[in-house]
Amino acid sequence: MEGAPSRTPYRLIATQVSRHRVAAVIAFLVVLPWLTPSHALAANILIFGLYAVGFNLLFGYTGLLSFGHAAFLGSGSYATGVVMVHYGWPWWLAIPAGITLAALIGLCMGYLVIRSRGIYFAMVTLALGQCVYFAFYKAEAITGGENGLRGVNVETIDLLGWKLDFQDPITKYFVMLVFVAAALWFVSRLLASPFGAVLESVRENEKRAAACGYDVARTKLLAFVISAAICGLAGALRALHLSIVPIDSLHYLTSGQVVMMSLLGGMGTFFGPFVGAATILWVEDVATILTKSWQLVVGVIFIIFVLFFPRGIWGSFLHWLGRR
Repeated sequence: MEGAPSRTPYRLIATQVSRHRVAAVIAFLVVLPWLTPSHALAANILIFGLYAVGFNLLFGYTGLLSFGHAAFLGSGSYATGVVMVHYGWPWWLAIPAGITLAALIGLCMGYLVIRSRGIYFAMVTLALGQCVYFAFYKAEAITGGENGLRGVNVETIDLLGWKLDFQDPITKYFVMLVFVAAALWFVSRLLASPFGAVLESVRENEKRAAACGYDVARTKLLAFVISAAICGLAGALRALHLSIVPIDSLHYLTSGQVVMMSLLGGMGTFFGPFVGAATILWVEDVATILTKSWQLVVGVIFIIFVLFFPRGIWGSFLHWLGRR
């Protein structure tokens, strides 16, 4: 009892961060460009952090491990790029197009896999993800095939007569941050709703959730589609950021990368995806300069964190605060 007062401030911090999680994440993202070695790295962390948020909704909160999420990141990028390059759509209409295509592909994939479990679910998503990869790869006339899609250019943004230079790294970053903030608010509201509680009940005990009267298959499918849509938004922003859509956006290695980010940051935590994305991308950025064997360095660091911090970096930090 004598030590209780000293623990209160730490628990209070954890409670406040959890209660105002959207504001806390956005505050971190606002200062991120000045915490990283380059603005390009900050933009990548922003985009891949959102990609990991979408994946974490399915994996961390629903308990479904997918190895095919690159299909949604890549399809979001390609849909955005194709309607801009081939049909002349403005960027603000191209982004919803990317989200829509990713959600539709998520609906089709989800319908085929939701009745699978465990490793079978993961393997089927991997196979379907590769089917999407080869479909875009073969549609060379539209997607550019192996060379990717080029010419996804946004020079300026006209905001009620106010011209924004999208080629400026800081301007581009904060324009993308607006979309990321909206997505984070949506995910937070979703998780705080009764549907969010159903997602977690499916993760903890699927049979008990079904016994309580919940439609488990429908819940999984809806989670799959929402996860795909969020990843599609990340893909759309990536196309605008890079001005090209590389074919490796759809590759299974990109699916594996988001699994690493989610595990490293903290599965089932709100801020963990951004911590995991920042760690992976920063290590890659530094390691590629120091050695050609940068993948070995990333792998070793990932193994160390998984072994000694099974809750992930952010998850372990929150656990530590809760025990103080």
